[in-house]
Amino acid sequence: MWRYLAGGLGTLVLVGAGLFLWGSRPDTPSPLPAASAATASPRQTAEDDAPLPEASARTREQKRFDRYDKDRNGAITREEYLAARRKAYAKLDRDGDGKLSFDEWAIKATTKFATADRDKSGAMNAAEFATTAVKRRPARANCPPTRTAPVEAPEAAPAEES
Repeated sequence: MWRYLAGGLGTLVLVGAGLFLWGSRPDTPSPLPAASAATASPRQTAEDDAPLPEASARTREQKRFDRYDKDRNGAITREEYLAARRKAYAKLDRDGDGKLSFDEWAIKATTKFATADRDKSGAMNAAEFATTAVKRRPARANCPPTRTAPVEAPEAAPAEES
């Protein structure tokens, strides 16, 4: 019983402290400079007076819809929706007959087996089978994600004049 009473009292104290801290925020202005002063350019030309086009705020779903809607008519037809699947199917259909055989469907596994079967006996021993294990990255414990710098493309050489 005492635990419930102590827990309730502790909750009330925490809520009261939170309200006290919330209400005691200073009303002083931010020490950061105003945005208009920071973005004003010292000189303007006639070209700068033209109104800038507004960027459209498109959601992720709108962008996804636009990728599928190839003819931009505001509707996704069955053919547009299945276009990506047709490309993937065409990659698997090696002989181009429009039919997917088991060997065509299992090409990754077939290739992996052929690569692992070093002695070409048609069967893998334990050492050969061990080479088919999925290579996993070692787990990084308590490390922040690493960010790689974008690779800059080398500058194109100037065209030779003849």
